[in-house]
Amino acid sequence: MCAAGRAQSLTQRLFPPAAPVTIPTLEPPHPGYTFPTKQTLSFTVDWRVFTAGLAVFQLEQQGGVQKITATADTVGGVTMLFPVVDKFQSGFDTRTGCSTGFSKQIQEGRRKISSDLSFDYGQGKQALVERNLVKGTTKQQTASIPACVTDSLSAIFYAASQPLMVGQSVRFPLADSMRTVTVTMKVEAKEEIKTPAGTFQTIRVQPTADEGVVKNRGRIWIWYTDDARHMPVQIRASLFWGTITFHLQSYETK
Repeated sequence: MCAAGRAQSLTQRLFPPAAPVTIPTLEPPHPGYTFPTKQTLSFTVDWRVFTAGLAVFQLEQQGGVQKITATADTVGGVTMLFPVVDKFQSGFDTRTGCSTGFSKQIQEGRRKISSDLSFDYGQGKQALVERNLVKGTTKQQTASIPACVTDSLSAIFYAASQPLMVGQSVRFPLADSMRTVTVTMKVEAKEEIKTPAGTFQTIRVQPTADEGVVKNRGRIWIWYTDDARHMPVQIRASLFWGTITFHLQSYETK
């Protein structure tokens, strides 16, 4: 074997090619699951011993699409230190679970960003238009996607439509930062959770991913009611700078 061949062989042994990444198929919502026609979930957001903000999720069915709007705002002294006024919107097909798009308007301190992510499943493409409202600049990107994906907001409520059995996991593709990542929802345990909205029997689920927003936001847990609704009543994120917990304050179905 020549020197070039030996060098190539050594390189292949030291740095073998990465195994191809297999993206799972997004399973449709369970046939027995019923999405709320209209629902508002209001949460207090606690950081350490302080109530740092308020978050509201509004769900409404429009035809065969579940529309979701989420807002997050700081309150009290935190607003003086680092004001946050964020709004997120998404939707997904209640029959297939496929996301119809995701948009966000972020005001965090001096940062103001508006972005719209759209999906063209026929062409296998996602398109992002992002505007920096402070600098007045616009950035556009495109990337490929599988035949059906969810997004980072819809995923919370899509996962509720799946069977949540302790010891099992739900895996699905999620469009994240112009990539498609696999999210695994590990169903860990059943717990009784007390919130300002009441005491609930719940199922604790931990979303994990090898990359993307789920991994980069530290460890996350979601507590869904242990009933046919699978309504999220508590969310906790353990981040590098501390832990924040969303406690259900109230919920309405009108």
